[in-house]
Amino acid sequence: MKKNKKNKTAALMIVILFAGLGTLHFFHIFDYLEFKAYDFRVKLFAGNYKPSDDIVVILLDQDSIDWANQERDWGWPWPRKAYADIVDYMNLAEAKSTAFDVLFSEPSVYLSADDDVFAQAEKNYGRVVQTVFFSTQTGNTDTWPYDLQKPLFNPEGFEAIISSYTLTDGRLGAQFPIPDLKTAAGALGNVTNAEDSDGINRRARLFINFDGRAVPGLSAASLLVSGSGNTIFYNEKKRQIEWDDYVIPLDREGKSILRFRGDLNRYMPYKASAVLQSAEALEKGDEPLLFPEDFKDKYVFFGFYAPGLFDICSNPLESVYPGMGIHITMLDNILSGDFVRETSIWADLAILFVIVLLTTALTLFSSKLQFTIGGTLLIAAAIVAGALTAYDKFCLWFPMVMPLAALLISFLTCTIYNYATEGSQRRFIKSAFSQYLSPAVIDQIIADPSNLELGGKSLDMSAIFTDIQRFSSISEGLQKTYGKDGPRELVNLLNLYLTEMSNIVLANQGTIDKFEGDAIIAFFGAPIPTERHAALACRSAVQMKKAEDAMTSRIMDKQGRFYPVLNELIEKKAIRGDHPLYTRIGINSGEMVVGNMGTPSKMNYTIMGNAVNLAARLEGVNKQYDTGGILFSEYTKEKIGDDEFVSRPLSRVRVVGISTPVRLYELLDLRESASAEVLEMIKNWGSVFPAYEGRDFSKALEGFKTIYLKNNNDLTARLYMERCEQYLKTPPSDKEWDGGVDNLTFK
Repeated sequence: MKKNKKNKTAALMIVILFAGLGTLHFFHIFDYLEFKAYDFRVKLFAGNYKPSDDIVVILLDQDSIDWANQERDWGWPWPRKAYADIVDYMNLAEAKSTAFDVLFSEPSVYLSADDDVFAQAEKNYGRVVQTVFFSTQTGNTDTWPYDLQKPLFNPEGFEAIISSYTLTDGRLGAQFPIPDLKTAAGALGNVTNAEDSDGINRRARLFINFDGRAVPGLSAASLLVSGSGNTIFYNEKKRQIEWDDYVIPLDREGKSILRFRGDLNRYMPYKASAVLQSAEALEKGDEPLLFPEDFKDKYVFFGFYAPGLFDICSNPLESVYPGMGIHITMLDNILSGDFVRETSIWADLAILFVIVLLTTALTLFSSKLQFTIGGTLLIAAAIVAGALTAYDKFCLWFPMVMPLAALLISFLTCTIYNYATEGSQRRFIKSAFSQYLSPAVIDQIIADPSNLELGGKSLDMSAIFTDIQRFSSISEGLQKTYGKDGPRELVNLLNLYLTEMSNIVLANQGTIDKFEGDAIIAFFGAPIPTERHAALACRSAVQMKKAEDAMTSRIMDKQGRFYPVLNELIEKKAIRGDHPLYTRIGINSGEMVVGNMGTPSKMNYTIMGNAVNLAARLEGVNKQYDTGGILFSEYTKEKIGDDEFVSRPLSRVRVVGISTPVRLYELLDLRESASAEVLEMIKNWGSVFPAYEGRDFSKALEGFKTIYLKNNNDLTARLYMERCEQYLKTPPSDKEWDGGVDNLTFK
């Protein structure tokens, strides 16, 4: 029932989030940020796309103005003859067209014949495109001259989107060139841009509907005047204009999304002064700076580029950009056929639904925070990577901000819901069990509370038992020394110790079974099975022993001394002075039963079995062999090998219920941190101990004595020295020896 309720809640949240976010998308709430994200894509990839070789740019820049002033005594503005010379040169070069991104709306300030020269050059060439500008605020006429016969589009199938090409329902004014230039031009091209709501030019219109006529843009007029047909068809199904062999995709507003290739310098622009000098050189029979062949079959654009002269617009690449660049990019995209397409509204909604669905499911049904956050970040990365790849490889404007916003809003909404409904339960469980269970166990309980039911299963695991040497004496001493404050001092000391040791177990993926006074019982390999359970148990034991050193400085009184009782026990040599809290540890591996055991009202996640009992007994056997504090069985040894840990074999012992004696090992250190002295001792032990078990007690005695002296009075080596000395005095019989098995029979 609880699961069904959560499923219904998830479904309801998906519907609400999808409806809310879809509404925001429909009302263009995300547009501004999406524009900026799109501009980032344009800047990132613009340099990857090669400009068309068929487009040439001639710029009237400051250098050209300075040259004309010095060499030809031209002030500003230039005489129209200068433009006539440029047109004549393009005619000579057989350029496909020459488009002027300059509105010559006033007669020349020079002689009246100046305009005639320019107009005659246009007539001679026949492929000059002059500019017309449409505006709702300016313009000296709102009608197309009845006698002006210039190439216009004949649009078919545009009924559904014709409003996209009509700038206003009110007055639309037009500013034409002066009559002579207007009449002589091969075509007129409008230069009215199609800015987005943030004032950036990312799109362009193929034409504008003015006075019932489809007036081409400057780029389209360049094609018309060079021979392209004037019939264009709108394919509503594919949402594209089909014109001769050209395909021009449209967005939802009937505009074309431009694929920018960088600034104008990428089109290898020529200076107007260089063209004029080349024309003059050819006329004199000299070698020109620019050969006519450089312009043959090219679409030429001419524009002002000197500071303060060119019309300023903004595009995704630059905030200050010549308007001519928009028309050049439009023509480049037409020729190359690589306009950017926009995803449909249905595709956007599908993307939105998938994001909401994935995020809601991930957040509501994942029990691990790191998985939820990691999955959310992975989805975010996929959205960004998908948007970048779609633009770069497939000319597709895939939305980025809307999916990211949906991801974030869905994640936050579901997270807040989880916090409000299940967070308190999660926090209680984690708080209650964090000191006893590994994070893995807690996560399993939170994900499925049925794990708290009674029951168990058999797993291959490792158990670890620890105990502090003579802790009862320490407890009694604290009571005598501190009187009524003794229990408090005891608890403080014990809490310090248990906290340090428990943290080590938990850090190694272990589970705290229980605390019994100063003893810790823990296990590895459940509830999450792992083949490294034996290694994790051994690593924990080594770290526990090393923690004793760091803990020594923390169990001093305010005068910097050990608790008095510890000093007394040290003086009596009842405990070791270098480690007042000396821990003995036993480890064993094997089949163990693990699960929740007890009653329905009170249970404990614990372990049982013979393998567990052996681990408990090994903890106490440490004192029989005077070890450094860690004993483990041959069953654990089989699982850890020799690569990760340094250990030495001890005698075999008899265990009740097992016919074969069990070999014991002392764990000394991690191999990665073991000292050279320890490694040398292990090497010597490997040759001495077999001599002992082979009853070569003289050889064994000398070897153990060497180890004892070289290794800080190794107490385990001393134990075997004493045994060798005893056996040399009273050799054991075959029956008594029994292969060197110690009759330390324990249950």
